[in-house]
Amino acid sequence: MPQIVVYSSDWCPYCSRAKALLAKKGVAFEEIRVDGQPQLRADMARKAGRTSVPQIWIGDHHVGGCDDLYALERAGKLDPLLR
Repeated sequence: MPQIVVYSSDWCPYCSRAKALLAKKGVAFEEIRVDGQPQLRADMARKAGRTSVPQIWIGDHHVGGCDDLYALERAGKLDPLLR
């Protein structure tokens, strides 16, 4: 199973939704909270090319945000990425 990394914020409803979907899938993920951590947020923005949270990686694949994760699920493409 590939490593899953989720950059998130404590008060972000999209972060909660994304983490809930991953939990429903039964996969472990590393959560990196960027609240009050400007260097972590800057690292995330540099890697993702986006400043919003969540930003999600599955292995080396940058999924994007919550909407992107759910779009993969609807298209039937999330499970193969998680294998």
